[in-house]
Amino acid sequence: MVSNTIFNKQNIKNALFVIGGSLISAIGVNMFLINAKLFGSGLSGIAILVQYASNFPAGYTVLLGNIPLILLSYNKLNKRFTIYSTLGTLSLAIFLVLTQHLTSIISVNDTLLLCVYGGILTGAGHGIAYANHGSEGGMDIVAMLVKKSYDSFNVGQLGFFVNCVIVFIGMLLNGITPALYTLMSIYIAGIITDKMIHGLSRKMVLLIITDKEQEVCNYIEQYKYHGVAILEGKALKGNKRNLIYCIVHVSRLPSLKFGVQKIDNNVLISILDASAVDGRGFSTSIL
Repeated sequence: MVSNTIFNKQNIKNALFVIGGSLISAIGVNMFLINAKLFGSGLSGIAILVQYASNFPAGYTVLLGNIPLILLSYNKLNKRFTIYSTLGTLSLAIFLVLTQHLTSIISVNDTLLLCVYGGILTGAGHGIAYANHGSEGGMDIVAMLVKKSYDSFNVGQLGFFVNCVIVFIGMLLNGITPALYTLMSIYIAGIITDKMIHGLSRKMVLLIITDKEQEVCNYIEQYKYHGVAILEGKALKGNKRNLIYCIVHVSRLPSLKFGVQKIDNNVLISILDASAVDGRGFSTSIL
């Protein structure tokens, strides 16, 4: 029974995406960032600097540095996040070692190009892991621990401070030019991570006004669009006018709109972004 719960389709899908995200991040690091002698953010950035200074593989540093963080996560955070983060950490460490040879594949001398693509790939990998209830360890776990203990604490400022320290150390070791390119890469990675997290789990709120209320409701129930309710109201002239309130994943929005408009050509649909949705058929938050 427990085995069936652990190895259900959703958990397997999340695990595969976390592993895939770690692979993408490792390719971004070895094929682009290290190729340009740049580094990165958080623990991965420290691991790359250690590799530059001592030739000690970044994957091993990532693994060793995350051991105490994983233990803290196990004691302080929920088990699901810890399991997926452990999987992400192990995957990233292994892939960083296995993809080391990719550094020599691309012979491009354009540091800006390598910086941009390195930021895109590391940000995408990070975002994929995060959107599937896990992480690649390092600052992600620290951020979750701080956020849980001090909800009002600005985690972004903590991450910015840590990255500034890493970039400063990198500047002392490699010079100011790689440090400035690294800052650009970190910024790009942050944007891509945010886009991946919100893009993969984006939800929309629909407010529907229709004369064929019951038919539309039946259609929504038939196709199992979650988060549906009827809001009682009245029109400007005082007539009773109900609103159909519906929350839907962005990937299912076109089919829902098409179906509703097919039922009522004169339907009015207002579509809003949902900043966060939890429960009742939707994925729960990372913690």
